[in-house]
This record gives sequence, C-alpha cells and structure tokens, in this order.
Amino acid sequence: MLEMKVPSPGESISEVEIAEWLVETGDWVEKDQTIAEVDSDKATLELPAEESGIITLKAEEGDTVAVGAVVCLIDTKAERPAGSSAPKAEPKKEEKKEEAPAPNPNPVAAVPAKETYAKDVPSVSAKKMMDENGISKVAGTGKDGRVMKQDVIAAMAAGFATDNASGWGGTRDKERVKMSMLRRKVAERLVAVKNETAMLTTFNEVDMKPIMDIRNKYKLKFKEQLGTSLGFMSFFTKAVTEALNHYPAVNGMIDGKEMILHNYADIGIAVSSPKGLMVPIVRNAETMSLAEIEAEIKRLAIKARDGKISIDEMQGGTFTITNGGVFGSMLSTPIINPPQSAILGMHNIVERAVVVDGEIVVRPIMYVALSYDHRIIDGKESVGFLVKVKEMLENPERMLFGAKDPVEVLLGL
Repeated sequence: MLEMKVPSPGESISEVEIAEWLVETGDWVEKDQTIAEVDSDKATLELPAEESGIITLKAEEGDTVAVGAVVCLIDTKAERPAGSSAPKAEPKKEEKKEEAPAPNPNPVAAVPAKETYAKDVPSVSAKKMMDENGISKVAGTGKDGRVMKQDVIAAMAAGFATDNASGWGGTRDKERVKMSMLRRKVAERLVAVKNETAMLTTFNEVDMKPIMDIRNKYKLKFKEQLGTSLGFMSFFTKAVTEALNHYPAVNGMIDGKEMILHNYADIGIAVSSPKGLMVPIVRNAETMSLAEIEAEIKRLAIKARDGKISIDEMQGGTFTITNGGVFGSMLSTPIINPPQSAILGMHNIVERAVVVDGEIVVRPIMYVALSYDHRIIDGKESVGFLVKVKEMLENPERMLFGAKDPVEVLLGL
C-alpha cells in the first residue's frame, strides 16, 4: 500500500488546502494521473498519482493539511477492475471517446455513460464556480460525465451565450462559502500593505493616438513576421523599464533599515484568472523586444488562466503593471504588491476633448495611476517616473533611444 504525501510546493509553504478531489475512494488511478488540486497561499497545484492502483482518500475537500502529511493510499497490488470500473482512469476514457464514432453500433459503451447519475452533475468546487459566475449548465468530461472545475474554466474561457446565465432567483436565500487559502492570503497581504506602508497615488493622462497609429499600421506585419499580436501591454512594459532606469528607487524595496535597488526589471503583469488575480513575472523585461514581451505575457496569462502557473513564475518581481481598463475601469488607485514599492495602473481608453497646440481636438486618452511607498520613493521621483512613462508612450520612438529625442541622438547632443 503506497502512502501519498503532500509534496512541498516551495519555500516557506508549510501547509496546503485540498481544493478538489478529481477521483473518489475505490477508483482505479493511473500513474501520473491528476487526482487532486491543492491550494497553497501562493498558487493552485496539481497532485499526480505516484503509482497505478485503487485509491483510498484520507482527506476531505477543504481540509488544511501539512506538507508531508498522508492524503491518500494507493493499493498498487490491486488488479484493474473489470467492466464499468475500467474507464475510471482518464487516459482510458479519452481513448473510448475517440474510438466510439468509428464503430457506431456499440450500445455497450454508450449506455453506462447516459444512464449514470453523475452525468452533467457538477462537483462541489465546480458548482461553486458555476454559481459565482451565473452559469446554469456545463458539459462534463469527468468520470461518468461529471462536471469538473476544469470543465467550467474551459467553458468560461470559450464564452457563454446570454441564455446560459441563471440570473436572480427572487428568493431571500444566502450562502456561506469558505474562502480559499490563496484568497485568504491575498486578503492578508492587501491589508498589511495598507497598514505597513506609506502608500500614495499620483495620476496622469496619456494620449494613446501615437501608439494606436503604430498598431494600426504594423499589427498585421508584426503578427505575420513575429508570430504574436501587438498589444498595448508591451509598449507600457517597455516604457516602464526605461523609466525605472531613470528612477531606480521606484524599482527598489525596503529590507529592514536598507534599500534594495535592482539593476534589472522583473515586471509583474497582473492577470485575471478563474481563481482570482495572479501576477506572473516577466523576467529581465528591460532586455526584451516588444515581440518577446508580448509572447511571454501571453504564455504566462494562458498558464494562469488554466491553473498551470508555478510559484516560481510569480515570485521575485520588482515592479507591477495592472490593467483595469480591460474591465472598463476609468480610474483607480492600485494597491502595491509587496515587497515591491510601486505599481502602475492602466485604465480604459476614452475619446476626450483636449487642447493640442491651442486647438480643441478629440484624442483617445488613458488615465494612468502610480501607487508607491512614500517611505522609499519621494514625490519628485514618483511624478518624474510617471511623466517619463507618459513621454515615451506619446513619443514611442524614444523607447529605441533610451528616452532621448531621436534628433538629439542624430546630432550627438
């Protein structure tokens, strides 16, 4: 009998929470099959079976267990059950799905899947996610057709028709839902930031017309030759790295009585996932091209959305960018992501009447906000940093010349 213990997800993590069991006691599991999802205070991780056999669960969903504790037993000497129990391993089930369309007259394989009580019935965590997002029905791919959490995530990523939303029920019911370990940790960190830092926010506005003109002119060629889309985030990331070079304190952090100033820019990009806000890190963004930044952001965002992001990919950032504009936010005061000392908030782009060269014109304007820790960053530095970001976004060619005027570079000034 093999005892499966909780592996260590990373340094400083001593316990995890069983978010969801993907199997039940008595199921046959294959080696390396994902049997559970566990939440730490930093990420959600998958727990694969160490060997094939019949599993016995030793912890319930929602239980908090210590790293190294036994969470299930696998009888490795047991024989694979015959009949309807055989497809319980996910790889076998997928093979049956692929073979079924060819030999159409095969009632033996079709009947059990249709008659089982689990068909399209959501698991506890899947039901919770469906209720939170107003989803009434999702096709299940789990054992016997059960709806698993990953089915809901996939359906949300694909999009829903409006008739799938359940809407208000008109009742006075209420529900008490336990917060995940990740959500509890995020809450603690956010409260700590407010209590332990001298956080202040400064604002500015950016005329996005130059960036939008470049995108409209080159986006097709950019996609064809470099294999990735040209978005706003790469321009902002590049502008931020150049501004950090001029204002290193914004890229620093406090460690006791000392300041740590980084000679590199590891930029955290806040992305929304079904499990909440996550901040994967783009390493050494200061050395990357726009195409490399876009490709890395896309790779990390997909991993975060699918719950595949690792703890290492979310640790060690020196500065964070968050884009509330994708949700329609006009203006906000983002909260610093500790132990960093500053965060840049992007917002939606709205056509506004502005004065250019003495004339009133309509321009696509974005409000930007920089929240910073006043203990390490002075007002002059914070304002100067945001102005530098604004200058480079409104004059994108300056990103190629270290924020200098290209004519000055040509003249050697």
